Amino acid sequence: MSEAVTALNGARYEGIATIAEAPLGGMVTLRGDLSGADLGAAVQEAAGVAVPGRRGVVAEGPRTALWMAPDELLLLMPYAEAPETAAGINAALAGRFALAVDVSDARARFHVSGPRAREVLAKLSPVDFAAGVFAPGEVRRTRAAQAAAAVWMSGEEEFSLICFRSVARYVFDLLSMAAAPGGEVGAFD
Repeated sequence: MSEAVTALNGARYEGIATIAEAPLGGMVTLRGDLSGADLGAAVQEAAGVAVPGRRGVVAEGPRTALWMAPDELLLLMPYAEAPETAAGINAALAGRFALAVDVSDARARFHVSGPRAREVLAKLSPVDFAAGVFAPGEVRRTRAAQAAAAVWMSGEEEFSLICFRSVARYVFDLLSMAAAPGGEVGAFD
């Protein structure tokens, strides 16, 4: 059996912001009625986090729940826990219109950090990243140039971005180019 690795083997770039591929992590996508108490209980039991509200993020230690759509969550956890988490949710919701799938190996995650992180992301996505508009506890599904992505604040001056693994190199290169020294715009100064 082969060993699981990240898409870009820990790629990192230092510029006006730091771009770093996140370590290997578990990801479970869940589709179903997010307003149902049974789904909330299943997520809490199997993933250890509550269901977030619209465009919300709930983080509990190494586990995070991201609202992705009115009927979809993305659950983040340690890599080894993803298969069991998906199975636990599916078992708890058996017979209901819901499905949890381990997508850990189909996605890539990057961290964009530093005082110019908002500026770097704003160059690539049609999202208002201003501090008073985009804050911790919020997630946006958007695009990073031509690639589908989800972005949220994972620290005071840090954002996390998830994209499909198949476009990881493209997204990393875009982020690195947007973070190149001399590319400061000053939009959020």
